[in-house]
Amino acid sequence: MLFNSLTFVVFFVLVLALHNAPLAWTTKKTNLLIASYLFYAAWNPPFVILLWISTVVDWHVAKKMHIEQVQSRRRMLLAATIAVNLGLLGYFKYGGFLLENFVTLTTMAGIDYTPPEWSIILPVGISFYTFQTMAYSLDVYLRRAEPSKSFLDFALFVTFFPQLVAGPIVRPTHLIPQFAEPKVATPRQLYWGLGLMTIGLFQKIVVADGLLAPVADEVFSATEMLHPLDAWLGTLAFSGQIFSDFAGYSTTAIGVALTLGFSLPDNFRFPYAAIGFSDFWRRWHISLSSWLRDYLYFPLGGNRKGNLRTYANLMTTMLLGGLWHGASWTFVVWGGLHGLYLAAERWLQARFGDRDIWNKLLVRVLLALITYFLVNITWVFFRAADFAMAWRMIITMLTFVTDGEKVLTTVFILQTVITIGIMLAVHWRMRNRQLAEVIGRLPVWLIGLVWGVMLTLIVITQGGSDAFIYFQF
Repeated sequence: MLFNSLTFVVFFVLVLALHNAPLAWTTKKTNLLIASYLFYAAWNPPFVILLWISTVVDWHVAKKMHIEQVQSRRRMLLAATIAVNLGLLGYFKYGGFLLENFVTLTTMAGIDYTPPEWSIILPVGISFYTFQTMAYSLDVYLRRAEPSKSFLDFALFVTFFPQLVAGPIVRPTHLIPQFAEPKVATPRQLYWGLGLMTIGLFQKIVVADGLLAPVADEVFSATEMLHPLDAWLGTLAFSGQIFSDFAGYSTTAIGVALTLGFSLPDNFRFPYAAIGFSDFWRRWHISLSSWLRDYLYFPLGGNRKGNLRTYANLMTTMLLGGLWHGASWTFVVWGGLHGLYLAAERWLQARFGDRDIWNKLLVRVLLALITYFLVNITWVFFRAADFAMAWRMIITMLTFVTDGEKVLTTVFILQTVITIGIMLAVHWRMRNRQLAEVIGRLPVWLIGLVWGVMLTLIVITQGGSDAFIYFQF
């Protein structure tokens, strides 16, 4: 069930009405749990079983880990729950990838092996809810949190429909306590929630799908070398598309939760105004980057064991972060490039980071542009179907050989330049500001006008809208 569908509108109205009905709190939570299962089952009902498996296993294992005092047994319990969660993720998401690479290795060794056809459907959102349930088990194991006293609360934490299939990846210490007491949105929360839903759907439907997706699709479907202008505009279009698509989902999810009286963490903070790559990952997909930091980078040793170990930890974290996004070597390269950027940035900061010149406005703008330029290079590997396409794009973008094919019309060129220009201006303007702060200063009539325009454009553009990009992860 897509946020950008009429089915969801009906579903949301019914859930909101039941949540505000004069019912007991346990009944309301049960309604939310059932609604969450229905929301997920709308894609493929049998995959609800995977949610049940993760929920039941993590619930019982966490309780046993909490009371167990023998450390070796606690490790065995943790290993069991991680094996179940990563086993399901590995089978459904990486089984075909591993089989394909195994066949490649056997062919290189001179062995003729033809495996059976791999036709497993990827459960939507499995990477997101797997990391969420693993955070619960890890927090209990590390004594950062106690297991939930209510199975209903824990089950709702795993399946809470606004963020179930594409995040934000919520920590148990953030969401489970909110289920302990009755929650109904205040008028202000309802107002803000509906506003955020409108902004999120505007980002997805109008900006991502309406303005930028056609340009990116046109460029990345080309089979020959492209003109540098087309290659760059297609890449810039995709950079704007994936931000608007994913940030649009997160913003909508936060808004839906807020209309029910619950808070979800921010997932994006205007990342294309980032100055440096550490700053970028503090602004892009915050719930994933903080998860990787807390549950992978720090346990590996972080920056506490010397420079070489720090660089190795950064590379390992980002390579696995790339693989999390998709079962393809192009995603691994995407993550590896970000790991190299972060390591190089750390090296440069250690040698030149204490100079006053870095605080000058022009220098900071230049660093932001360099960051944006290099981030866009990585997006080529994220979007390209294979390495052949990625190399064609990179070569023409970096060498500016102008004898390539021109595939973009004048309308597409202007559409991309104007949209990306406005997006970058907004990101830079909002770099150190909060949305609530800015909107709070606007007159009511202007808020109403902008809101009405966004709703009108959503309705007009809705017919060409697609599923959210991050559903495939």
